[in-house]
Amino acid sequence: MAPRYYWKGYLKLSLVTCPVAMTPATSESEKVRFHTLNKDTGNRVVSQYVDSITGKPVKDENEAKGYARGENDYVILTDDDLDRVALDTVKTIDIEKFVPADSIEWVYLEKPHYLMPDDAVGNEAFAVIRDAMKSDGVVGVSKLVMGRRERAVILEPRDQGIVLWSLRYGDEVRPEESYFEDIDDDADPDLVPLVQKLIKQKSAHWSSDMVSDPIQTSLLKLIEEKRKALKPKKAAKGKAAEAAPTSNVVNIMDALRKSVEADLKGRKAG
Repeated sequence: MAPRYYWKGYLKLSLVTCPVAMTPATSESEKVRFHTLNKDTGNRVVSQYVDSITGKPVKDENEAKGYARGENDYVILTDDDLDRVALDTVKTIDIEKFVPADSIEWVYLEKPHYLMPDDAVGNEAFAVIRDAMKSDGVVGVSKLVMGRRERAVILEPRDQGIVLWSLRYGDEVRPEESYFEDIDDDADPDLVPLVQKLIKQKSAHWSSDMVSDPIQTSLLKLIEEKRKALKPKKAAKGKAAEAAPTSNVVNIMDALRKSVEADLKGRKAG
């Protein structure tokens, strides 16, 4: 199935321009989603915009944006009004600067999108920009209108394509010093080697299975059981009370040693 594109426009670097298409790199369409129902009738519940004074539903063609300039006093803006102030970045990704690829902190990265050439003619220009960034170890910095809002973006070469990351604005990122300043600067040097042993024993190659969603799996199982009209088993009477939870206060040195030993035993047994 051919991909559905979220955006189409142009990638521009100085005098080099090529048509490109973009689609989100992530999707939540496979997630379990629920509709709100009337429990008594089983019918879906629908929502609609209602005039706050008259109480009557508002037709789609009568909806408009409103900027509040006082209590119950708004400046009305239609879609046509908003289109007239559209920026050049609505249709063009003009690379303004290049920065080292490792200079942008991860906390500024918001959402990834796949960027690719939109026709065969633009393939060469796209590939040249991609490979030049890859060779120099840099990413491109630009701006793009997304959802009627101009966002700062970076372009990161990835395999045969480019990943476009929308960025959070500086005032959206909380300074880490406010949260980390009271943490001890140095760890106990006797504990670090034990943790390093655990890290070595538990090291593995990255796999997407590491970020599977157990709640999603459980929901799908529950839905399937409901679909088959299976009745849940009744809990056995007279079930013994669960043991009281033990204290979480432990000796970290003992805990680390036990972790290392248990992991080693598990490996030998395997």
